[in-house]
Amino acid sequence: MFWITETVTRPWGVLTSAILCGWFLWCLRLCLKPALVLLAIVSLTLLSGQYVKSTIKEHVQEPRPYAVWLADRHAIDRQQFYAHKRAERSEMVRAAVVNDSQIPVWLKQHWAFETGFAFPSGHTMFAATWALLGVALLWPRRHYTSVIIMMGWATAVMASRLLLGMHWPRDLFVSTLLSGVLVTLAAILAQRLCGPLSPQPDESKVKQHENRDN
Repeated sequence: MFWITETVTRPWGVLTSAILCGWFLWCLRLCLKPALVLLAIVSLTLLSGQYVKSTIKEHVQEPRPYAVWLADRHAIDRQQFYAHKRAERSEMVRAAVVNDSQIPVWLKQHWAFETGFAFPSGHTMFAATWALLGVALLWPRRHYTSVIIMMGWATAVMASRLLLGMHWPRDLFVSTLLSGVLVTLAAILAQRLCGPLSPQPDESKVKQHENRDN
């Protein structure tokens, strides 16, 4: 589960986006101009999601599940914990779990790295946005296997966030809803600026003739 969540964690999330962008362009076979427009729309959608996530986090300020657990077990004041800067919070987490042999080393490091607020889940918004983009852009082109794989990956990312103690179920639910809104807007823009995303009648006939010739 840790490696699943790492596909979204920086800096690996950038590599994941690059791979998926390339895959989308290969599947859609767009000309240069529509391809560039689509890349801009996808990038704007992902960045908007992360901006919305960060804005909501700062207003809601919900503690992560592991932070609640640490606070109860080690008598750490939650408000005081989040009042510190990120680097100081990381040191507090390391100091709290350094002698706990029941927690794996990699999980201790992950907790110390992820000391922000819980609601909503940025990892979920990233993965859900890509999966829903697959539904909106690739499903009409009958790339069903790609969409199913992406949905499975997004679900695994969401499950990993729960199992690693990073989020509450409501964080994932709301994050997915927000991603759905952003992807709906992105799909409308893509349809208008990049052309039809579903096979046209003439295109379907050409493919049928090619299959017959083969």
